[in-house]
Amino acid sequence: MKVAYIFATSGHTASYKLGKMILPQLEAGNHGAQVVGMFFFDDNTYLLRAGDPMGERLAKVAAEQGILLMMCDQCALERGLAVGEPGNCRANGTVAGVRVGCFPDLYAALAGNPPDQVITL
Repeated sequence: MKVAYIFATSGHTASYKLGKMILPQLEAGNHGAQVVGMFFFDDNTYLLRAGDPMGERLAKVAAEQGILLMMCDQCALERGLAVGEPGNCRANGTVAGVRVGCFPDLYAALAGNPPDQVITL
């Protein structure tokens, strides 16, 4: 089964659930599902900052396993993690491989390898 995660809940959702559960399983190769993408909203985007230990681990796993890492464009712009304008911006100051966009960009990016399930945390 292929899954995509959307990290939308504020607080420690991404840092706790991703950092303590999902990421260690991906690193160990025992997550139980193929993760094809992760989309980050609000303060969850901060995990993708260059130099963030969890973000760097995630970028490494994403590159090895072909996982899309994408941030909401408006969320990233507001937090200084993208430059440009909504609908036309690029990641800035993030770990390697991060893309920036909105739902249409997410759909297009996953179209070639669509998930069977989308899980919102």
